[in-house]
Amino acid sequence: MNMLRLQGLSFNVLRSKGIGLLVVGCLLGMLGPINLAQGETVGERFRKQMEKMAAMCKAQKLSPTDTRCILPNMKPADPLATEEGRFAHAIKIPNPVPEDSGYKPGMTPEQYFDHLCKTEAGEFIYKTVENVEGLYQMRPRKEVTDHQRQHLYVLEDLYGSNLGESSEPEGRYIGPNRYTLFETPEVNRPVPEWKKKYRHPSYFSKPDASARLARYFGYNGREIKTIQKEYGESRKSRYGYTWRGIKRPNDRELGITGGELVVIDLETGEVLAVRRGYVRGDTELPRLGMVWQRPCPLMDTDGLFVFKVLKPVVSAATNQGGGNGSN
Repeated sequence: MNMLRLQGLSFNVLRSKGIGLLVVGCLLGMLGPINLAQGETVGERFRKQMEKMAAMCKAQKLSPTDTRCILPNMKPADPLATEEGRFAHAIKIPNPVPEDSGYKPGMTPEQYFDHLCKTEAGEFIYKTVENVEGLYQMRPRKEVTDHQRQHLYVLEDLYGSNLGESSEPEGRYIGPNRYTLFETPEVNRPVPEWKKKYRHPSYFSKPDASARLARYFGYNGREIKTIQKEYGESRKSRYGYTWRGIKRPNDRELGITGGELVVIDLETGEVLAVRRGYVRGDTELPRLGMVWQRPCPLMDTDGLFVFKVLKPVVSAATNQGGGNGSN
């Protein structure tokens, strides 16, 4: 597997069970050279690539599931398709990104990216809270495929898609000197059978019809199997976090995607903090779609930003599922 790792950002460029080197080589030959004319935007180059790949798939009557035809057949996600997405985009924050992002005609992608990094990206903490026991994940992330990462428009928040939030995020938020419990509305998250010997039996329990969230607790900080799971009708956590992508006319067109992580007091609706970041990409491997480069700020893959805002109870007991979690 060939991996691109730049400043803490890791994306699969080729998968051993997906696009093999031989297939890629054949695809390059079939598509022929793509004209990277001066003045073309990243978006224009990407769309030309997709059109050419789609035409090849049609001419050769290939299946939409053929590896060579997946990218041109993908559609952008709708950020407002879910209740969680609509709520996230309705949040008013103290420092919203301006509609006028500061883009000036003639700016190169690098210049525009540097401008966004200097003027908009960063961590903005308005208020911190002490002795927090519970954390609520308001908008779970889905697993992201290599093809989705190689597409310019499919993911709402490509910057935040590599934070490890899509697979058992409870493991990094609960434990000794962390939160007592972690809650999420994702009650039907699948757990592979092969994990049965490595996870607590409660991970494989089924929710009843009244379940509105899953609650994780009990992690001793050493053995992942100590994490237990239960279901509930209402949350016990007072504080939560969500995410949303940033969409403006010039961002994607210049190969730039951004996202925000928002920490909220769920009782009062107060926004406590925002972490905003961007990542820049280009069609440097034109037949494989986008290649994403350095993010700003660097990825918070350990969830440290949330801990800066919502400070856990230092001596919190981690073996009780009934902690109040609401301070």
